[in-house]
Amino acid sequence: MNPNKPFIIAIDGPAASGKGTLARKLASHYKFSYLDTGLTYRAVADELLKRHLPLDNEDIAVKTASLIDFGSLDRAHLSEHEIGEAASKVAVMGRLRKALVDMQKAFAEQSNGAVLDGRDIGTVVCPDADVKLYIVAAPEVRAERRYNEMMEKGEKADYNAILVDLKRRDERDMKRTESPLKPAKDAHLLDTTKLSIEGAFTAACAIIDPILAKR
Repeated sequence: MNPNKPFIIAIDGPAASGKGTLARKLASHYKFSYLDTGLTYRAVADELLKRHLPLDNEDIAVKTASLIDFGSLDRAHLSEHEIGEAASKVAVMGRLRKALVDMQKAFAEQSNGAVLDGRDIGTVVCPDADVKLYIVAAPEVRAERRYNEMMEKGEKADYNAILVDLKRRDERDMKRTESPLKPAKDAHLLDTTKLSIEGAFTAACAIIDPILAKR
């Protein structure tokens, strides 16, 4: 372990598993930089939609990615359903993924410590991360979380439709050719199905603290 390299925590897992909330809480606790890599794909999709540009032109998508500022990603706006659907279309582009992965790697290396969450952090973006967590939860629980989240925002929500959508996204993410969703071989599996965010946070810290102490 090189003490001169930034301490990196890689967090992967399917949608609504709780990885984003956990990642933000860990970043705040350890005073590390934080990046939700899923938002970077959404940011590209958002720019394409704003400019009325095609979602299937890889050259345009890659050029658009170079304009994204990771420090000004608007989570609330980028979480809109339309942007998410567009992001799932551009995210399958190999050259776009490479461009964004290079930017994500640079983000991870530019600070004393960083927490990144997404679908391929431990396997592709930060394969040498100090700690790799793979967060899972039962699809029904994840759908309920997403449903409650949307209701709290005053949005229309259909539990059954959300559940179907999550399962479809899982299959698409796990079976895609470019950087499929899967746990790294040395990842710590954390099932949040029956855990509160505090419970998940405590479990994650119990994994991270001993490794961080060795620095």
